[in-house]
Amino acid sequence: MDYHLLREFADSWALLALTCFFAGVILWAYRPGSSRAYRDTANIPFRNEDRPAAGCAGDCGSCGCGPDRAPDVAPDPAPHMAKEART
Repeated sequence: MDYHLLREFADSWALLALTCFFAGVILWAYRPGSSRAYRDTANIPFRNEDRPAAGCAGDCGSCGCGPDRAPDVAPDPAPHMAKEART
């Protein structure tokens, strides 16, 4: 194999293959029904913002979630809005 043969392959078939792969990824990302999955994934950091995660007894001491811990949660900026409307 020499440079010219590889260059010809890259200019034709590899370009076509990568273009098809790119189009496939875009179609997969914007497929119908995927927005709910992406919304759920995007909200993972905010799931337990009001209380510790489920299964936490609140007395382990190592994570700082005990009853003597001062709340470090910022006040709700829009208490009049439903939580679902803000997400």
